[in-house]
Amino acid sequence: MQALSVCVLCLAILVSISGAGYADPLPAQTYAATGFFRVQNDSGVWWFIDPEGRRFISKGVTTVQYAQDNIQRTDRSPYRETNDAKYGSVANWRKAVAPRLLGWGLNTLGAWADAELATIEANGKYLAYAPNLNLGASFVGGAPRDIWLRGQFPNVFDPRFEIFARQAAQEQCGPHKSDPQILGWFTDNELRWVADWRQKDELLSLVLELPAGAPAKRVAVDLLRDRYADVAKLNAAWVTDFKSWDDLLQAAEFNQPVDTLELRGTGRGSKQAVAFAADADAFLGLVAEQYFRLTTEAIKAADPNHLIFGPRFAYVPPEPIVAAAAKYLNAISFNSYTLDPSGTIDEYSAFHLPAIIGEFSFVSEDSGLPNTSEGNRSLHTKNQKERALAYKAYVHAGLRHPNLIGYHWFEHVDQPKEGRFDGQNANYGIVDIKDEPYLSLVEMMSEVNADAERLHASAPYPWYPAIAPP
Repeated sequence: MQALSVCVLCLAILVSISGAGYADPLPAQTYAATGFFRVQNDSGVWWFIDPEGRRFISKGVTTVQYAQDNIQRTDRSPYRETNDAKYGSVANWRKAVAPRLLGWGLNTLGAWADAELATIEANGKYLAYAPNLNLGASFVGGAPRDIWLRGQFPNVFDPRFEIFARQAAQEQCGPHKSDPQILGWFTDNELRWVADWRQKDELLSLVLELPAGAPAKRVAVDLLRDRYADVAKLNAAWVTDFKSWDDLLQAAEFNQPVDTLELRGTGRGSKQAVAFAADADAFLGLVAEQYFRLTTEAIKAADPNHLIFGPRFAYVPPEPIVAAAAKYLNAISFNSYTLDPSGTIDEYSAFHLPAIIGEFSFVSEDSGLPNTSEGNRSLHTKNQKERALAYKAYVHAGLRHPNLIGYHWFEHVDQPKEGRFDGQNANYGIVDIKDEPYLSLVEMMSEVNADAERLHASAPYPWYPAIAPP
């Protein structure tokens, strides 16, 4: 891998001296300074405001770690082995990596990054960071990444969930409540709200399998009572044969009467699937209200100073979920693996919240990696130059939307060719396993990031009434 070109180095120097912190490189526009990051709508365009009162866009990268990704079913981390040989210590690696990221115009460490990188100063600048708390995933039990893979969802109606969330927030957020470099908190990552690739059952179905005394099951049955005049009408809609509401409540097993996976993916399905999904969505509204209320209250009790970004949605969930999120979050976060995020931003923006893309990426066929884990062929490019152009097109499309205030690339380093814990083996990195930058990509990142605020300031579409988030 070739060394950084002179033009990139020059651009890095220009970026580094264009102003301390995260500030908009455009002519200074100042806002109220609170000492912490916040969001603000200015004439229909949303912005992050830094602790000193200057507007900016969060330009981030996720999973920046010294020992990122073990080869699946082993203790070997090829990237750690590279760093051991190249830097000799985590401290030396941090001193090299933080200025390098800042030099590429990045200003934020996304989810799962080494927070100590934010303590490294380069030409008066520091990286902000946005940790993921795993409040829901950790409550389920086991490693959060395994919960994510299995698509398990926390029982938010269990009285223990509120206790757990408050304890977890106190432990993770409390010690950092005065830290001005925390951009905000993600509560979870890609929770499974509906039938998807991980599990075909709706949350309503899983809850109806619980014992009669379970609070979540009682909530679900009470909801169905309200939606149907009697159990016969429920049976007609679902094509089931419950004799009474108590029969449904006492049932030890519940087999989902219809497959909703196709409906969730395409919007097409049988009349029965549509009816069941509508009931499942109504229940999701109650689940979402409980999840967002309890997690937000837990974080605010431990840390009243920082923003809350929610659970990084994997896809646009049903309307009741986003409506509940909009009541509690300061900005909505989602991962968007597509060529153009505009449509996804539009869907979330209808709820009048600023938006953060927590993950996006493209892979190149000339990287030497299998890339078999990236099933979306539209995200495959022929070479690194095309990969860089895809980055530019994606970010420019997003920044033209007035609600987008942040975009975080997935991820810092390539995955092992042998596959990481879940088998992913793709060229998602800004750097390769040998810690060498992909020059075409970082040159483009430097160019695009330097121009982000100017482009966003002229965001032409669409315009929604400015409603301040909580």
